[in-house]
Amino acid sequence: MKRDFTYDLLIIGGGISASVFVSKYLKNNITKKVALIEIGRGLGGRSSTRISKRFKGWKLNHGTPNFNITNSKNNLLLKSYIDELLENKFIKIDDSEILFLNEDSNLETIKKSELSCGINYLSLDSMGQLSQNIIESNNLKGKIDFYFETLIVDLKFNDKEWVLTSKNGDKFKSKYLICSTNLLLHKRSLKILNINQIPLRKAIPKNNDKKIDLLLKYLDKQSFIPRLTFLIYTNENYSYKDFYSKKQRYFYLKNNLENKYKFERIVFQLQDNNKLGIVVHSKDIEFINSYINSIDEEVFKQKIISNFNKLFEWNSVVNKLTFDEKISIMKWNASQPSGIAVPLSLQFSRKYRIGFCGDWFEGEGFGRIEGSILSALILEKRIKDLIK
Repeated sequence: MKRDFTYDLLIIGGGISASVFVSKYLKNNITKKVALIEIGRGLGGRSSTRISKRFKGWKLNHGTPNFNITNSKNNLLLKSYIDELLENKFIKIDDSEILFLNEDSNLETIKKSELSCGINYLSLDSMGQLSQNIIESNNLKGKIDFYFETLIVDLKFNDKEWVLTSKNGDKFKSKYLICSTNLLLHKRSLKILNINQIPLRKAIPKNNDKKIDLLLKYLDKQSFIPRLTFLIYTNENYSYKDFYSKKQRYFYLKNNLENKYKFERIVFQLQDNNKLGIVVHSKDIEFINSYINSIDEEVFKQKIISNFNKLFEWNSVVNKLTFDEKISIMKWNASQPSGIAVPLSLQFSRKYRIGFCGDWFEGEGFGRIEGSILSALILEKRIKDLIK
């Protein structure tokens, strides 16, 4: 049965950026009706956690396992918020070991990875729970409704009101709209949603709003790094060769090894039951396509274990896997943005009462959680007096 819902404010996307925006908004606007719509089973976005239904007791951060904050320009808004997360004990400094595998698969220990030149932080719980904690800190009166596993496929702007339609036909109406995901604004939506026009472009025709036209122009030049993530649930007796006891351990592959084994990074995650979960990330296009076109997924999974074992064959700290380890595979539809970033000046259209936030905006946090957080903080500050 199709349903209709009406709110004062709708937020599309349930990642870190949406969570930060909603939390800050709720702190000062507890009288408004707010809803968050997310395609996934829970909050987190690319920083989410797989709580397996098949394999009980496992929590694997299958997207971003931690995050780093550079803030080289000493943005006080960002600094204050990170301090707030630390004070609330939502996060802690991540002093886990970061190792690089060189040409001979030997280890090179460094304090900072090439992908993180600031301070690394780790959620005290899971990364998915971090988003939940952020929202709950200011949702004390339960003023926000959540709609998970809900895919929005159409946007309309009628009589100064946004009307959103989900894949199952539900309608969501609101005076204000916030998009923390840019799927409905980007050309990749045409293929993913099987539609013939970008939803935001359909809702706001060209030349009706200069900001929207510019936003879509920038996004047209933005691309996304596709990824496959392999979640390995190790056997009960699997362990390191040494006595490493911290929650996570990161292995990054240098280019020649990434080309050979198709893995970008491998993250070991110690579980509450003391088992070791392993999350393998790949962004190799040929490898991803071979998975998509594979006839037998089990054969592909065996290849993952084979590559893993060859990579760590002579390694001094990592044991090989057996071929009966359980593996699940996640293909990311929307992954890390790349290329041209969108200027922060295009974050809000007053005429159409729509705002945007996420790691796809300009700044040193582009493509990372830092950008997600900062853009959300800036957007909330910019529009908090406008949503009435």
